[in-house]
Amino acid sequence: MDGMEKTIWIIANWKSNKSIAEALDWVTAVGPNIPTSDHLKVVVCPSFSALSEVKKAITVGNFPLLVGAQDLSPYEEGAYTGEEAAENLNQFVSLAILGHSERRENFGETDEMVTKKVAQAIQNNVTPLMCVQGAEAEVPEGCRLVAYEPVFAIGNGNADTPENANQATKALKESNGSDLKVLYGGSVDAGNVASFIKQPDISGVLIGKASLSAQEFTKICQIVSESK
Repeated sequence: MDGMEKTIWIIANWKSNKSIAEALDWVTAVGPNIPTSDHLKVVVCPSFSALSEVKKAITVGNFPLLVGAQDLSPYEEGAYTGEEAAENLNQFVSLAILGHSERRENFGETDEMVTKKVAQAIQNNVTPLMCVQGAEAEVPEGCRLVAYEPVFAIGNGNADTPENANQATKALKESNGSDLKVLYGGSVDAGNVASFIKQPDISGVLIGKASLSAQEFTKICQIVSESK
């Protein structure tokens, strides 16, 4: 990967999976095997309950892993029961996944709400990774990292084609600025990851189910590192 000009992001989204013990086992297995490169950014996004311990384990092990949150509050710190404010999360995370299709479907999140979350992330030095479902999506000001996740490809093993994903990515960059970094998300695994990251306009992958396996995720990272 050192010969590549673009930086590739590999982001593990565990969703509502893994106890703290299981999370630490994953970090212990994956951390020492992540390829080190200036052009590779690997992020793990555990549940809120595991953030502190995962962050501690990565720091102690000095692993080339970043920690991310799967969501954050659209509000600042205050009387918002059940919400996690960005200003409290930023001690653990450097990135937050915002507007994931599951949040939109299951919790009724709107573009307006996601825009507020993006603003809170930026204000508190957390990189927002905004998820979009189509090439026509508008990206809020200040957000320069998005994940294109076509709904038909989420969690069912039927990924979009790399060519279609690249066309959507290209359209997003044309309408929101050439400096926008776009990842692909939707049934990514070790068998197809190379075909996505080789596309000229795709800057990485957002991985759900396949990221739960330490062995599979390590393999994905190694494949990406070796791909030119």
